[in-house]
Amino acid sequence: MEASSPTPPAPSAPSAPFSTVIRTASHAQHTEAENSSFMSDLLGGRLGVRAYRRYTEQLWFVYRALEDASGPLADDPVAGPFLRPELARTAALERDLAHLGGPSWRTGLTPLPATAAYADRVAACARDWPGGFVAHHYTRYLGDLSGGQIIRGTAEKTWGFARKGDGVRFYVFEDIANPAAFKREYRALLDALPVDDLEKQRVVEECKRAFRLNGAVFRELGEQFPLSA
Repeated sequence: MEASSPTPPAPSAPSAPFSTVIRTASHAQHTEAENSSFMSDLLGGRLGVRAYRRYTEQLWFVYRALEDASGPLADDPVAGPFLRPELARTAALERDLAHLGGPSWRTGLTPLPATAAYADRVAACARDWPGGFVAHHYTRYLGDLSGGQIIRGTAEKTWGFARKGDGVRFYVFEDIANPAAFKREYRALLDALPVDDLEKQRVVEECKRAFRLNGAVFRELGEQFPLSA
């Protein structure tokens, strides 16, 4: 009697692109940060320009930590491809802060405790862990290109800044002609990240941590500015 042929194994389902995995896995943390009371009040036009200035100051500390790594990580095979000069925000932040606080805006400027912890974590990843640095890079810059534009519109409407002018230049990517195409290219870089699955999971966890660190900054800002007078 002829033996029956073995049943062929079922084809495995194609794995999702890493850019989809990282976005889906961090959705809850992203949503929690977005829906903080401080950000809700800011976007609702219920806070004064002093709160916006304080928020912009916190961004300056975080982006200095991110962009100070551009030289040391430029040739790194994991982080290097993400270091695109057209994303750089520090100079724009400094121009906005000079508009908001005058030429002596740096005088006495200190980060909130949560901001210091956030910037320190970014710097540690930049120094010791390129994959972790990519997680922080992703959460910040893709957010700036997307939801950041909502903040810009609110700031222009609420506090009278010129459209895409001083005060909101942080949100204006003058060297990116097509943000949608740029974001597609960025996600393709994530999909091609040259690390194994275990390292990708670590990157996902660091992405969640990045959103939690950002949320902690929002909480401390919310304590300083519960609502405008």
